[in-house]
Amino acid sequence: MMSLLDALAAAPEPASLKQLAAETELHPSTAHRILAAMTAARFVERQDAGNYSLGIRLLELGNIVKSRISLRQVALPFMQELHERIGEAINLGARHDDEIVYLERTSSGRSLVRVVYLVGGRAPLHLTSLGKLYLAAESAQAVRDYAKRTGLPGKTPHSLTTLVALEKELDKVRRHGIAYDDEEAELGLKCVAAPIYDDEGHIVAALSVSAPAERHDPDWAGQVRQTADAVSRALGYIPNKK
Repeated sequence: MMSLLDALAAAPEPASLKQLAAETELHPSTAHRILAAMTAARFVERQDAGNYSLGIRLLELGNIVKSRISLRQVALPFMQELHERIGEAINLGARHDDEIVYLERTSSGRSLVRVVYLVGGRAPLHLTSLGKLYLAAESAQAVRDYAKRTGLPGKTPHSLTTLVALEKELDKVRRHGIAYDDEEAELGLKCVAAPIYDDEGHIVAALSVSAPAERHDPDWAGQVRQTADAVSRALGYIPNKK
C-alpha cells in the first residue's frame, strides 16, 4: 500500500495498473486488490479509463495533520540542537501585525539578554533581524505603507529610522536570504536570522541567534540558515515549490 501511494504521488498524471505494478514490483493482481481496497476507502480514485490517482481522503487527513502541527513544538528540537552547538540564545518569532512576537527562546546560559528577547515579547519589524525577513518578503509599496503607519521609531543610534535606510537594508536581506540586527533594538546586542517557510512557501516564522556584540560570530549566519531550512522541511516545505 505504501509503495503504491508513493508511486501515485510521484506520477504527474493518473497512472495505469500496469504502470503501478511495474514501479512497485507487485504482481498486477496484488496491486489491483490493494488499489481496490484503497479506492473503497477514498485514499485512491479510479478514473473511467482504468487509471488511478491519489484520493480526496488523503487531502482531508493532510489538512487534519496540518491543523495540529505546533510550530513551536516542531522548531524547538532544532533550536536546542543549534543552541548546544554555538552556546548562544536562539529565538523563534512570528509576525503579528507590525510587530514580531517571540514564541520561544533558549537561554544562552552565559548572559541573559534584556528587552524584547523574552517569550511573549514584541518589537517593531524594522528593529529586529526576524522582522526584517518579513518586510523583505513584502512589495515595495507594502514596505512604504509600513513605514508610514509606524513612523519607523528607533531605540538606538543604529536603528533604521528612514525609509531609504530601511529599503537599502531590505535589498541586502533579499540578496542573501539572511537578516541582521546590528545593535538596532538594544545597544551591545547583535542578531542574525533566517526565515522558516510552510508547505506553501510562505514565511510563517524565523529563527535568530542573539548575543552580545563582542561574541558575535559571522559563521552563525550559515548555521542559523541551515537550522531554519531544517524546520521548514519538517513543516512540509519543498524549496522548488516556493
